[in-house]
Amino acid sequence: MLTLRTAGLRRKSTARVGLAIAGGGPIGGMYELGALRALDVAIEGLDLTRMHVYVGVSSGAFLAAGLANRMTPTEMLRVFITGDAEDAKFRPEIFLRPAFHEYLKRASGLPRILFHWWRDLLRNPGDFSVSEMLSRFGGLVPTGLFDNDAIERFLRDAFTRHGRTNDFRELRRKLFVVAVDLDNGETVRFGGPGWDDVPISRAVQASSALPGLYPPVEIRERQFVDGALRRTLHASVALDQDIDLLIGLNPLVPFDASRARAEGLPHPESLVTGGLPVVLSQTFRTLLQSRMQVGMAKYMHEYRHADQIVLEPNADDAEMFFTNVFSYSSRQRVCEHAYLATLADLRSRRAQLAPVLARHGLRLRDEILDDERSLVNDLDPHARRHSNTSTRLKRALDDVDALIATRQRRRVRAAAH
Repeated sequence: MLTLRTAGLRRKSTARVGLAIAGGGPIGGMYELGALRALDVAIEGLDLTRMHVYVGVSSGAFLAAGLANRMTPTEMLRVFITGDAEDAKFRPEIFLRPAFHEYLKRASGLPRILFHWWRDLLRNPGDFSVSEMLSRFGGLVPTGLFDNDAIERFLRDAFTRHGRTNDFRELRRKLFVVAVDLDNGETVRFGGPGWDDVPISRAVQASSALPGLYPPVEIRERQFVDGALRRTLHASVALDQDIDLLIGLNPLVPFDASRARAEGLPHPESLVTGGLPVVLSQTFRTLLQSRMQVGMAKYMHEYRHADQIVLEPNADDAEMFFTNVFSYSSRQRVCEHAYLATLADLRSRRAQLAPVLARHGLRLRDEILDDERSLVNDLDPHARRHSNTSTRLKRALDDVDALIATRQRRRVRAAAH
């Protein structure tokens, strides 16, 4: 589903494009990767590695950090989907390692808690209650099931190869990774003033520390958790950078069973038949999307000069709703699904999109939209591998080409006026 909101206050576009990518677990990230690949091939003039600003939340922070580090969607597909990347080797199991250190840390507190509980029980036996017992022993429950230190090491290794960087200050484009301070609920923008010295890998680890699944991440003696706790997309972070066009990606939307039924699509009789997991998933998705919609509508008044394009799954998309968000085995299928769905959205809305994109020097490639395509089959199977030195040289040459192309476009626009 593509939502388009055009600027209420028109000004001459400087072609500053910002990208905001929400969270959604591993499968949400794979959906966004497929959508990014579709945007990459279908919109001429859009270079996803040269956006004016990137904002990433939770799993979206992985992709935003990769793009800001000049990793193309194709390169990230090779890392996460096909597995034939020349450097970063993705192994799903590293994201699902039990947090043994957290388990031991909590278990070590058992003797002390038992001692105080028995002491207080003997002194005041009438004060015993189940709720009081649960309160005392709640501190023994681990704050996360899985260890996210391996995630940080994976990213740190990936961002220190082939001319990339793990330092916000060394990036050529602005990158903000959003997390929430657990102790006060404050939103922190890693990459912003006062927080740009935190390694990118550490910031992404903090932003994706979903409570219950991953332990909070300690940075400067503060505990950080998933950035989606405060907002879904944090699009205002990008809009604050005076951009002309915002592109947003949100992979989690509530499922509309009645719509699926009306269109003859596969659907359950009622979501309640799926039990508590499905009910909680629908509730969580509804909260996330409604919160995002309220924010985006507000932004139309606060940032009247900026056009907004937001891409999400359709409300009747059973593929996205019923796929386990932690099912790594489904990542290629979901990525392919998102790729084709995004191309279909662009194709169906091309009449409305074309003039908006043209205002920012962009154009839809009709030859791509009207062609039968496949995500993986479109990748070059004979991609050349590069050393660190050749990668830096290639990037320098790409920068020269981009500079020449930008100046040519400016001349054309100047001549037209």
